Amino acid sequence: MSETAIISVERVDHVGIRVVELDRALAFYKLLGFEVFTVVTFDPVTIIRNKADVEINLIVNTNDENDGKNILMDVEGVKYSGITHLALRVESISDTINVLKDNGIEITQGPVKFSDGHVSVFVRDPDRNVLELRGRDQEEKKIDGVEQYENVN
Repeated sequence: MSETAIISVERVDHVGIRVVELDRALAFYKLLGFEVFTVVTFDPVTIIRNKADVEINLIVNTNDENDGKNILMDVEGVKYSGITHLALRVESISDTINVLKDNGIEITQGPVKFSDGHVSVFVRDPDRNVLELRGRDQEEKKIDGVEQYENVN
């Protein structure tokens, strides 16, 4: 077997998320600190970025024939291939939880603490895409009801 070169990935550049309605998506992602960076003129894409230069491409061409369900996460008994969630590191998980609650955004799972010590909550954007909002462990004591996830080897 010959030795094969590998591609050296430096970081994630951006993520594309399909949405039904741009204004609704922008209102949600604004709560996460994102603002419109560019509106693409040749495709139904709006590029949003936050202060940390995290970029999301909102792709406004969804075929919404699934009664508002996310087929990767909400269809019982079937597991389709695809990306199940986007994890975003937040500066403060306790502040994040407060903003979510103040804006009526349901936490669908969490807060949970993983074996690496970080605490996460999971939410859905208006198009049912799953976001994990992940904070550092030192804030755990400020948060009620943190569930510890254990690794099973």
